[in-house]
Order: sequence, then structure tokens, then C-alpha cells
Amino acid sequence: MTANEKIITKFYTAFANADATTMCECYHPDIQFRDSVFGLLKGNDVCQMWKMLIENNKGNIKIEFSDIKADEYIGSARWIATYNFSKTNRKVVNVIQAKFQFKEGLIVKHSDYFDIWKWSKQALGTKGYLFGWTGFFQNKIQQKALLSLKKYKETNHAN
Repeated sequence: MTANEKIITKFYTAFANADATTMCECYHPDIQFRDSVFGLLKGNDVCQMWKMLIENNKGNIKIEFSDIKADEYIGSARWIATYNFSKTNRKVVNVIQAKFQFKEGLIVKHSDYFDIWKWSKQALGTKGYLFGWTGFFQNKIQQKALLSLKKYKETNHAN
């Protein structure tokens, strides 16, 4: 196992154990994270997002990961998050393909790719099924996610 495969394994093992602090130790200070729900997040906002997601699910999130591959510069993994979406309490099984870039032995770029329409159907029900494929609805999802993160940071005095 390469050093960067170990860092990816450490990241997802920590996630499976609801340990956001250890997850964040895997990130370079210049971390950039991107996915369909939050868009682009940078620096401390990335760690705050993971802390918020873990807290919102009260540790009731199942993380499975596999297919970890990494060389000196780039890496990838497949992971599945199973949880109840906090706003609706609907069960979500999200299958995600992650891509990574590394700098100084840490993750500096992390992008998660998944089917946002499939996620919205599970998380939001009929509304997600009918409108989750539209750019307008996807923008609304992102706006609400970013607002939740902003409120979380204000409540927890995180910058």
C-alpha cells in the first residue's frame, strides 16, 4: 500500500468512526473540496462540513469504502454513505466516486462524484424525483447546504 493509499484509508476509517478531527488531519491546509451538494469549499470550511454532517447524523452514518488507488500525485476511491437525511429523515444510500490530489503527504484536492438526481430522489422524495434533475433545483440544494454550513459555523464559532 502506498503512503497516499494509507492516507485515503485513514480518512475513510475516521469517517466510518465519526471522527472528523482525524479526517481533517488527512487534509493539507490548502484543501479544496468539491461535490454536487456543496460545490467548491476551501480550507477550514471543508473540515467544518464534515463535522456538521457527522453531527447532523448523530453518528448514525454507515461508511463503506473500497477500490483505493493512489500514486505520488493522484488517487481515487469508491465509497458508500448510508444514512437518514437530517431534514426529511429519509434513508439515503449514496454511491460516490472520489478523486484526490496530494501535496506534502496530505490530500490537497478532494472531489466527490455522485448522481445528484438519484440522491435528491432518496433524500427529498417526490419533489426530488420530479425536479432533482433540473439545474434550478440543484442550485437550490446547494444554496440550502451552504446556508446550513454557514449557520453551523456561526453556532460553533468556527471560521
